[in-house]
Amino acid sequence: MHPRAIDLSLGRLTEVLTRLQWRRPALPVITVAGTNGKGSVVAFCEAILAAAGCKVGTFTSPHLRDYRERIRVADRNVEDAQLIAAFERIERARDGIGLTFFEYNTLAALLILEASQLDAWILEVGMGGRFDAVNVVDPDVAVVVSIGFDHMEFLGRSLDEIGREKAGIFRAGRAAVIGSRDPPAVLEATATALGAPLKRLGMEFDYTRSAKLWHFRGLRWDLPDLPPPALRGDQQYENAATAIAALEELKLRAPVSAAAVVQGLTAVRLVGRFQVIPGKTAAGATAGPTWILDVAHNPAAARVLAGNLRSLPSRGRTLAVCGILADKDADGIFEELAASIDAWLFVSTDGERGSTGESLAARFGVQRGASLVGSATGVYDDIPAACAAALAAADPHDRIVVFGSFHTVGPALAWLEAGGL
Repeated sequence: MHPRAIDLSLGRLTEVLTRLQWRRPALPVITVAGTNGKGSVVAFCEAILAAAGCKVGTFTSPHLRDYRERIRVADRNVEDAQLIAAFERIERARDGIGLTFFEYNTLAALLILEASQLDAWILEVGMGGRFDAVNVVDPDVAVVVSIGFDHMEFLGRSLDEIGREKAGIFRAGRAAVIGSRDPPAVLEATATALGAPLKRLGMEFDYTRSAKLWHFRGLRWDLPDLPPPALRGDQQYENAATAIAALEELKLRAPVSAAAVVQGLTAVRLVGRFQVIPGKTAAGATAGPTWILDVAHNPAAARVLAGNLRSLPSRGRTLAVCGILADKDADGIFEELAASIDAWLFVSTDGERGSTGESLAARFGVQRGASLVGSATGVYDDIPAACAAALAAADPHDRIVVFGSFHTVGPALAWLEAGGL
């Protein structure tokens, strides 16, 4: 439908929406951008709002295993019939207008969410912000979680350039929530120039931690004695605080109680973000290596993963099943994780952006067929083969980390659930 997989523009989308006679519903919308942490912030917002009794719609990307994961209505993946009906409407309306995959995806989400009679929407930016398809919707609260180096061929080569693109989701008179303590100055400058009220981690909102609990302080809410977020990793406290800072800005039909925040923090689930799966025997007893799944796919995310691995005690080795897309900074990812990994299993990833296990291993000077001993490296054609090899090489006290891409973690999770353990 379009000659390029990525073509950042809002013109085509706007024209099709006009033909569809689509109108933004009068309900609260949160839009979330950032290099890393977007999915976690969306998940926290969704879980807390659901605990408060709100019917929430979310649009996220990419998916791990099933396209329907991208559009969720009231905590359920979109149904096939809803998608097909939306696709048919889009086909009739576009009438020759070329649409990228993500534009088509976004149109379907907007049609489905509009028809679902929801209390709030949460939209996750796919790439950048200013020209990302979700930016056709004016948010009531715009969140930028973090700024790092990723998609530089589209967003720019400096943090200021990347930050300027992500700040494109800010709107005049609407809260601009910044979920990092040291953001590029361009984020604040853009919000100020627009007249978007700033909410910055460490200034307008913050949190403190004690041995077992934590305390959120914002402009409107003061929430002591909060339980640890159910999502693992120290970074999740920042993500949870950022989500709460966004939620306290919403004008909902009923207020969000402190009890709903507590319930949401403990109920939240997000597959593939430092997801720890204990090894099991056929009888269900704990045995074999622990599996850790993480979609870390850029140096900043790899740095967080390395920190999380250091904070999680392990009596054995750490083996990595690693598949990284060709347009990612593999060298930067390796540099962040090199000290945390004892053995590498490099695997090929599918798709036009995929890379081969050989190309990744070549950076280490390792050839196919190397013995998986100590810090040696293996090369595999697909994720199930790499996971099986890691399991065969691991001792019961070892852990196997699968990371590098949604294209790596999704197939690994399917393999594990199909009986790989």
